[in-house]
Amino acid sequence: MLPVSRTRNAARARQHGARVAVLLVVLLAMPGLGGCGDSPEEVVRIRIATGSPTAVYHAFGQSLATVLNRELPNVRAEVMVTAASAANVRLLETGEAELGFTQADVLPADPDPAVLAVARVYDDLLHLVTTTESPVRTLADLGGRRVSIGAAGSGTEITVNRLLAAANLQDAKVQKARLGLDDSVAALRRGEIDAFFFSGGLPVRAVAQLARDTPIRIVDLGAWTEPLRRGNPEVYVMRDIPRSVYGIDPVTTVANPNYLVVRADLPEPLVRAVTRLLMERRSELAAAHPAAGRMSPRAAIATAPLPLHPGAAAYYRASKP
Repeated sequence: MLPVSRTRNAARARQHGARVAVLLVVLLAMPGLGGCGDSPEEVVRIRIATGSPTAVYHAFGQSLATVLNRELPNVRAEVMVTAASAANVRLLETGEAELGFTQADVLPADPDPAVLAVARVYDDLLHLVTTTESPVRTLADLGGRRVSIGAAGSGTEITVNRLLAAANLQDAKVQKARLGLDDSVAALRRGEIDAFFFSGGLPVRAVAQLARDTPIRIVDLGAWTEPLRRGNPEVYVMRDIPRSVYGIDPVTTVANPNYLVVRADLPEPLVRAVTRLLMERRSELAAAHPAAGRMSPRAAIATAPLPLHPGAAAYYRASKP
């Protein structure tokens, strides 16, 4: 991800200034966030940048939007289908979204101050999916084969490029396709690719659907966790995909945290209210996708390298995680 210049950030901040002032007036009129009794007609728009319609970000985002629309007067939350992590961060940087999901490894060591964290929400597990008839049984077997590395602008693409570099599988050795999750599944079914990568919380619905009608294998990537950690010690961890998730042989793979992130210029009362509902409605969010149920206030504050938004920090201080 290429960082947006600080000059452009300052210009956007000035452009957003008038909007933020209006948001503050509206928020002060919201029950529980201010002292005014009348409810103005203006609405606060919250665009949530997610990912593919069959991936975890989208399911989580849809459920979160439902909660926000129901419980925050004057708020209209809506979900955006995107290429996921890197694209989501850019949408926040340019003021085209208010909330979004991103993998931690997408973020630079010196992140753009236009984007702050709300919470660490769950871990993404890297899937390398192929068919049971495929000769691809290890990462090294991808040499000379057609492989989808994720949509352009996705967190999957960033993780996979680091992984392939660590394995010395450069562009000349792997025929890369940049396809989103749904297109990757369709291309594997048609035999147009030999395998695809996708990074997501368990279970990834599109992979589960594929496993029900197509004999597939997920390649074990656990041995590559340490090589990836050498350059990113605070990001990558080793996680298991048990047999119970997809009904196929269990594997160990590389995982990294996911964050819910927010534009830095959103008012503190609004972000505090969003953070409260994110934590207090975990069971409802988990009904949309089990990954959401793994959140906790104590774990949520670990969002390096992003600092927490002041509204989120205020909630966590008050809840004493």
